[in-house]
Amino acid sequence: MAQTDEKLIKEILKGNESAMEILVKRHYDLVHSYIYRTTNDYSTSYDITQEVFIKMMKNIDKYNLESGKFKNWLLKIAVNTTKDYFKSKTYKQRNENCDIENHQIEDKSNVIDIISKKEEAIKIKEAVENLPKLQREAILLKYYNDLKIKEISTITGDNENTIKSRLYNGIKNLKKLLGGDMCEEQSKHLQPKM
Repeated sequence: MAQTDEKLIKEILKGNESAMEILVKRHYDLVHSYIYRTTNDYSTSYDITQEVFIKMMKNIDKYNLESGKFKNWLLKIAVNTTKDYFKSKTYKQRNENCDIENHQIEDKSNVIDIISKKEEAIKIKEAVENLPKLQREAILLKYYNDLKIKEISTITGDNENTIKSRLYNGIKNLKKLLGGDMCEEQSKHLQPKM
């Protein structure tokens, strides 16, 4: 039977390096997929994911074992590290140097690598990418990482009503971006549970 995150953390605090390896492997895909969907760039998401796990290792002693929500604590580090990246000189310089031709090639490879070839999934992915950053963040945490509004509030540091508003407006914007032809089934999956 697999050990809980909390048991692994207790082992890590005793100096058990293999427990750290298990913990990183267990949560790597979750962190990387959130960052990839946020940055839409594979190499950048890889670098930021590495940074998140370095921060996790350095700060593991600050994690509150009683809270029992290691995944949320780790996602909070991922959200904040990604926000820091968007504020960085590297991102700003890269954005200035990015030409349209390069961007189109990148988008095609991202679609092939990450999203299944279904047309609906591609349309939704592109629509999510075109949402304002805060709405996109809320949508990704809620629907791709399956978090509750309260958990998103804790991770982002914003109150629950703000999160609900971002989800509501994000869904409304998605419907507009998808040309109102978003099928009823897709629309049901994206309704925030209040």
